[in-house]
Amino acid sequence: MQTILQINASLFGEAGQSSRLAGEFVRALTTLPHIGSGSTVIVRDLAQQPLPHLTAERFQALTTPAAERTPEQARVAAESDALVDELRRADVIVLGLPMYNFGVPSTLKAYFDHVARAGVTFRYTATGPEGLLKGKKAYVFATRGGRHAGTPADLQTGYVRLFLGFLGIEDVEFVYAEGLAMGPESREAGLATAETRIEQLAA
Repeated sequence: MQTILQINASLFGEAGQSSRLAGEFVRALTTLPHIGSGSTVIVRDLAQQPLPHLTAERFQALTTPAAERTPEQARVAAESDALVDELRRADVIVLGLPMYNFGVPSTLKAYFDHVARAGVTFRYTATGPEGLLKGKKAYVFATRGGRHAGTPADLQTGYVRLFLGFLGIEDVEFVYAEGLAMGPESREAGLATAETRIEQLAA
């Protein structure tokens, strides 16, 4: 049995297509013998639980030694600590990732800013940064209104893969559902492609 962390980044919450695909995959995972129905599933919905954008004050709270924090800084650090604890506990991370204006949702960027912490989720070494959240598998369900995978317009894939790798999460699988705003037939085909891939991954 494993711990699965599902992160929904859609502004529509569970109703978003990326969230729906991520949830479908999580349900499929829990039926697999080596993962099991007794697995722990944690859902972090960034629409229902949005994080503030990183400010100088919040950044200082995260970098101030615990013994020297003010009560407000301690509150901010505790919020970040809870997010990091979810990532540490997770064996599998499932991210529902819609594309907004060619990039990732701002709520997801805020989440990334609160979990990228030197000495906590990564550290600097003589040879460069080293991620501290190793040994995890991540699946990213990327939904787009147009078709961008493999083109210069896909600014998400490289960024998300780079960020996760920065934290030590290097085994990352992307599943795309594209063309969702290009008419009913294109939408159905894009979702069917993603659902077929879900069946393959869960087989």
